[in-house]
Amino acid sequence: MANELDFERPIAELKAKIAELKSFMEKNEIDLQGEVDKLEERLKELTESTYANLTPWQRVQLARQIGRPTTLDYIRKLCDEFVELHGDRHFADDLTIVGGVGLIAGQPVTVIGHQKGRDTKENIRRNFGMANPEGYRKALRLMKQAEKFGRPVIFFIDTPGAYAGMSAEERGQSVAIAENLLAMAGLRVPTLSIVTGEGGSGGALGLGITDRIYMLDYAWYCVIAPESAAAILWKDAKLGPKAAEVMRLTAKDLLDLGVIDRIIEEPMGGAQKDPEWMVRKVREVVVEGLRELLSVPIDELLEARYHKYRQMGTYVERP
Repeated sequence: MANELDFERPIAELKAKIAELKSFMEKNEIDLQGEVDKLEERLKELTESTYANLTPWQRVQLARQIGRPTTLDYIRKLCDEFVELHGDRHFADDLTIVGGVGLIAGQPVTVIGHQKGRDTKENIRRNFGMANPEGYRKALRLMKQAEKFGRPVIFFIDTPGAYAGMSAEERGQSVAIAENLLAMAGLRVPTLSIVTGEGGSGGALGLGITDRIYMLDYAWYCVIAPESAAAILWKDAKLGPKAAEVMRLTAKDLLDLGVIDRIIEEPMGGAQKDPEWMVRKVREVVVEGLRELLSVPIDELLEARYHKYRQMGTYVERP
């Protein structure tokens, strides 16, 4: 139960109780199947009730769970062939951003995304999913290459935010992200992004100005992480759960606001519960999305992209 979140512990405890009872039955050759059936029915009801009534903060917690598929996991199953490309041709190869050229159902594509680690060692190597300027410049290089050869671009977003250290600022973090936003707004190929976990701040936006934006059901996407918002508003990062309640950062909120175009269903409890199923589901959605976008003339696609983002943030004043 070490990997279970606090709100998942009653589920884990009931599972452990069922396993213990089954083991007792087997060892002592006693028929307690009726009791097991009752507990399993309770488990089903508890699980469905828990995940059907998640708070925004609980969704943030699930989005951060180790074990969720990473960008490279999606690429391996999404692409029939894939060649990873490295470096920004200016400073270094940022391992937090991965990308390259692949084939999806016979269609050449460029795939770019944030890459987190599976354990502490790999997370340090991947900088916990927080990209440096050279990562965004690598992404820009691959976008321009895709445009030159007419390849659609698919982005996977999963980052708590861009790296905010002094070294990143010295190398032009804000400029690197801004240049990506400008390039993506006018990129003359179809583009599609999927928020698979965390969609934090400009670090997420740096890969997120696309024709279609999809989100996994338990993912979050916002201008700032809840803890950071709480630290600014109330001088206490521990009030992150309170901030999450008012930030409208869940997939359903963003679909209602018109920020995203589709919610991708996850296995009950999150993508980490069944990564193989999740990757297959994302592949289906990506293939469908690509088919739709490729059927639209590029000038019409650019016009629609322009209006998509111009219309975001409109509001109605109330008396």
